[in-house]
Amino acid sequence: MFPAALSEIIELFEHLPEEEKRENLIVFADQAAGCGPKEGEDWDLVDKRKDEECTDTVTVYLSVDSGRRSHFAIELGPHVQTLTRAMTAILCKGLNGSTPEAVLDVPQDFVPRIVGGTLVRVRSQTVYNILTRMKSAAKVWLNRERAASGAVG
Repeated sequence: MFPAALSEIIELFEHLPEEEKRENLIVFADQAAGCGPKEGEDWDLVDKRKDEECTDTVTVYLSVDSGRRSHFAIELGPHVQTLTRAMTAILCKGLNGSTPEAVLDVPQDFVPRIVGGTLVRVRSQTVYNILTRMKSAAKVWLNRERAASGAVG
């Protein structure tokens, strides 16, 4: 149901008490800067925008290699909140290497298992925004692939 790397992260978080979840989220948030694009990388898709529910601009980069493995990078503006930075690092680590189809198939119900019920209620849609953007990039890539191959649908 989940890519293996994402399953490992979910398992790490799901049995932790709320306090330890928050501490680990801060650790992941500190890793978000490392999820940005590296100099010289080529991307199949670059989606830069400031969504209504975000405090700053978020750019999602996607490339898909010949083995149909997705590679994401995410660049966050300076005002993006800690929880969004944490989810960025978690999702980059958890989804990189998955097929675009597998990215689209990831259900959102895992988020409370990582973040905890309290933060989900407080931050509502914010915690889902990065996953939604990554799924959107995968869908655009798949649509382009279908169009390029002449497939209908």
